[in-house]
Amino acid sequence: QVQLVESGGGLVQAGDSLRLSCAASGGAFSGYYLGWFRQAPGKEREFIGFISWSGGTTYYADSVKGRFTISIDNAKNTVFLQMSSLKPEDTAVYYCAADRNFSTLRAGRRVDYWGQGTQVTVSS
Repeated sequence: QVQLVESGGGLVQAGDSLRLSCAASGGAFSGYYLGWFRQAPGKEREFIGFISWSGGTTYYADSVKGRFTISIDNAKNTVFLQMSSLKPEDTAVYYCAADRNFSTLRAGRRVDYWGQGTQVTVSS
């Protein structure tokens, strides 16, 4: 069974940095794209960015470009989301996801696999 498990969330102060991890297991992910999303209270799920399993391709939403970085250690089946200069509006549940089609992943529709999410709370 394929599983994606996020970790690393917590309570931080504005301006802090935080790194989230997504551990993938139960399948072969070569050829897949790994993405990050977030959902704030009362808001729709928002696409953050994705990385190819090889690490050769990355793409970011304009809203986080320059502050968030996605990386991968595919030998350990783990994807990371490094967040810096955190703001209170970054408070959300953060999810990782996997799909073989990057357009589908970016849209957040019919995504092959989702993690359960990890809470990030940024205080002012």
